[in-house]
Amino acid sequence: MAEQLDNVEVSQSPLERFEEYLLSRGLRKTEQRRFLVEQVFSQHEHFDADQLIDRLPRKGSESYVSRPTVYRTLKEFVDAGLLRSFELNGRSVYEHDYGYPEHDHFYCVKCHELTEFQSEALVQMRDEIARNHRFRVRSHRLIIQGVCHDCSNRRNQRRQQDRV
Repeated sequence: MAEQLDNVEVSQSPLERFEEYLLSRGLRKTEQRRFLVEQVFSQHEHFDADQLIDRLPRKGSESYVSRPTVYRTLKEFVDAGLLRSFELNGRSVYEHDYGYPEHDHFYCVKCHELTEFQSEALVQMRDEIARNHRFRVRSHRLIIQGVCHDCSNRRNQRRQQDRV
């Protein structure tokens, strides 16, 4: 697992930002929404809706949140600028956006590990290409697919064993 990137300084907590979003849209601040903000921002990881639901209390337990509420609230988190969503292997994956720097990803097709990285050279190249095309960049997403070092080593070890 790669190191987590440094957070970007922000003026509000994720909960304050989300409550401001709800207020601006005339939506209610519910205990379920508050609980989901706490759960999503208590740890930094990429996740899909099912992975989040698996971490939540079961039906009949205190703080239970229904599946439809989770999906609806995740969409609200994206709309509020708290999370980013992207498609990976046919599923929607979420990651922190608010208070987190712009970055890109390596995706291992063997172990499915998603590793974040930042590259100033990549940003400079993106900006130069955009200037050449008279295009103003708002953001970008890059996911480089391949095989990570650990999976490559396991594959090479198996090959050496096969030769013996």
